[in-house]
Amino acid sequence: MLRFIQSANVQVEQLPWGPHEWLCRPGLTDASKLMLVRVTMPPGQAHKFHRHPALEEIIYVVDGQAEQWVDREKRLLGPGEMAHIPTDVVHGTYNAGAGHLVFLAILSPAIFEGPALVDVSGEEPWASLR
Repeated sequence: MLRFIQSANVQVEQLPWGPHEWLCRPGLTDASKLMLVRVTMPPGQAHKFHRHPALEEIIYVVDGQAEQWVDREKRLLGPGEMAHIPTDVVHGTYNAGAGHLVFLAILSPAIFEGPALVDVSGEEPWASLR
């Protein structure tokens, strides 16, 4: 397991809302309590309303502008701003700018049981909230 992650070590995962560059997760590091991923979300993309049944999350904006929802509350976040999402709380991240949105997602714990993500974007009230 690595203790230092350099460019060649980053594990890239392609997801519909943009590439995920994993910097810390089980199998890459010896982390059991933390995961860190850098997401680059193209214009017009979103990680629509979802929840993490076993994970707490911080979303920290590096570049661009995020329309960030936590439950039914929305904020526009820019570089240096963040949102905390408690375990199992519905949230969504939408690129609100003309360019790419880059953010870090810190999730905990790294080892858990059950699904990592449950999509609720097609359910009410989330389907008609925005």
